[in-house]
Amino acid sequence: MKQGRLLPLYIGAYIVFLYLPVALIPLFSFNDSIQAAFPMKGLTLEWYRTLLQTPAIGQALKNSLVIALAAASIATLCATTITYLEVFPRPVLSRLIGVLARLPILIPGVIVGIALLILVNLAGLGPSRIAIVLGHVLVCLPAAVTVLRARFAAIPRSIAEAAADLGASDFTVFRRAVLPLAWSAIGSAFTLSFLTSFDEFIVAYFLAGTEPTLPLYIWSQLRFPKSLPVVMALGALILLVSVLLAGLAELLRRRSRV
Repeated sequence: MKQGRLLPLYIGAYIVFLYLPVALIPLFSFNDSIQAAFPMKGLTLEWYRTLLQTPAIGQALKNSLVIALAAASIATLCATTITYLEVFPRPVLSRLIGVLARLPILIPGVIVGIALLILVNLAGLGPSRIAIVLGHVLVCLPAAVTVLRARFAAIPRSIAEAAADLGASDFTVFRRAVLPLAWSAIGSAFTLSFLTSFDEFIVAYFLAGTEPTLPLYIWSQLRFPKSLPVVMALGALILLVSVLLAGLAELLRRRSRV
């Protein structure tokens, strides 16, 4: 009985500990003061107006969107190829490639960032937007592979085998028989990859040149107390969009089960 009573209390305390600090960000973004403290002095939309009138924020947002779209597209395409080959044709190296694709999630971000910085310097790219895209593909790939492998594994192999028996080539089997059943999972993988790239900081910190992403811009502004309310307003908007996209990804993932 005691365990049954303590479990809801533990879950409730964990949820409060996890989400209360996040809930304070949109709350203080309306505070009519540069200090994030109670009691609040009043409510204002001034920080959101300042947010819209700051060109540096718009440029950082543009960089993040371009990088996230490119990284998510490449990561989703690679993950689709890797997981399909791992589940259906099963070439000799497909399982090894699948394991390697999921491996970056186990490596500390600092190590990945340093290794990629050395690599892009050796390749002559240097810190740049292209370097961040390549780094984010590496970071996004594990999540995309995990989502898509679960979907491809749920598709009966008899469908692909029946199409092959009817004379369809490997590419036709993939395009006409398997791919239509995996579109929702592909959309979910793309959305999760986009969110991962858009919010990523560590790898971008090592690979950014003169074009910072939005997380890097936010970090650079935390040194200035007067910029804190604008940063919280920006964080509130990012939080809202992230929740909406995460909900969309989960909806697509659930549809892929049907």
